Amino acid sequence: MAEAQNIPGGSNTTGSIAVAAESTVATRMSAAPSFDVAEFPVPHGREEEWRFTPLERLRGLHDGTAQASGSLKVEVSAPEGVTVEAVAREDERIGRAGKPVDRVAAQAFSSFEKASVVSVPKEAVLTEPIRLSLHGEGGVSFGHTVFEIGAFAEAVIVIDHTGDNVRAANVEYVLGDGAKLTVVSVQDWDATAVHCSQHNALVGRDASFKSVVVTFGGDVVRLHPRVNYAGPGGEAELYGLYFTDSGQHQEHRLFVDHDSPHCRSNVAYKGALQGERAHAVWIGDVLIRKAAEGTDTYELNRNLVLGDGARVDSVPNLEIETGEIVGAGHASATGRFEDEQLFYLMARGISEQEARRLVVMGFFTELIQKIGLPDVESRLIAKIEAELEVSVS
Repeated sequence: MAEAQNIPGGSNTTGSIAVAAESTVATRMSAAPSFDVAEFPVPHGREEEWRFTPLERLRGLHDGTAQASGSLKVEVSAPEGVTVEAVAREDERIGRAGKPVDRVAAQAFSSFEKASVVSVPKEAVLTEPIRLSLHGEGGVSFGHTVFEIGAFAEAVIVIDHTGDNVRAANVEYVLGDGAKLTVVSVQDWDATAVHCSQHNALVGRDASFKSVVVTFGGDVVRLHPRVNYAGPGGEAELYGLYFTDSGQHQEHRLFVDHDSPHCRSNVAYKGALQGERAHAVWIGDVLIRKAAEGTDTYELNRNLVLGDGARVDSVPNLEIETGEIVGAGHASATGRFEDEQLFYLMARGISEQEARRLVVMGFFTELIQKIGLPDVESRLIAKIEAELEVSVS
């Protein structure tokens, strides 16, 4: 069943949207953003921001019992002109894009030894991606990474997560005025891994930010992408693709804070689920503040359930404090294979297995094409093919 709203600009829209949202952004948070872990109470699962998360499977990341003890192999490949530094948490570049908003993110901030700062100079146009590879070799790790993109620079970042680790981290993207950044973050962990991460993006005046989050592996993955605007004219595109298998918990909690006028955001996440106790959670929060006149925003979540035993929780929230907007809307739908689609393909001599494959690949193709990197796109297609082999075997 689909649930959708599409609200054009107008002074009479605020009331209807506020009612449609489950609650305000402020009431969904148990504490104000802070770098201090002591400011956040230990969650018990009854809090709004934790009610879907299996806390007992976070391996102590939420209550302070997880201590850095693991091994994480980190490799960075950066084009000429890009600087990579290891800095202390007192470095003034840390925290510019936003503070932790939950206890795990605050724990990550208080626990890392050195942060990484990757800087792209102003007006640089990179012809090769910056690649960051993180491979877990067991244990617990904490991290903090800042990507600074200078004014009018253009860059692509690819972040790969593989191996086994219990990982809590914060990632910041700071875009200068007129900058263009595309980020592809792939979670392809081993089946026993746990990964919680807050992604903060600060989008400068007339800058463009595109994020593609891809989640396959891990026992529990809980990601929190967040966007703020540092000036008018900023654009943010947030895309996501996830494939949730038996027993996996994959949770994506997005927040776009329209706090500057004449900015745009577009969110589209799609997921497929298969197997007993496969659980996907998508929370999409968009706040249009009073000062953000001329905002244009839309968020979409689609889920395809491939068998029995899977569960999806999809909650779009849209809160508007001004009626002077270009447009705002959201849509959410979860469904199974349509018999008519399979019948249509099978009636033309295509086997049921191949028909199912074609339907799922068609479901994901639009988002995969947003990446724009042939090697990454090919790898993701191969991964989806492998997942589908499991579903039909």
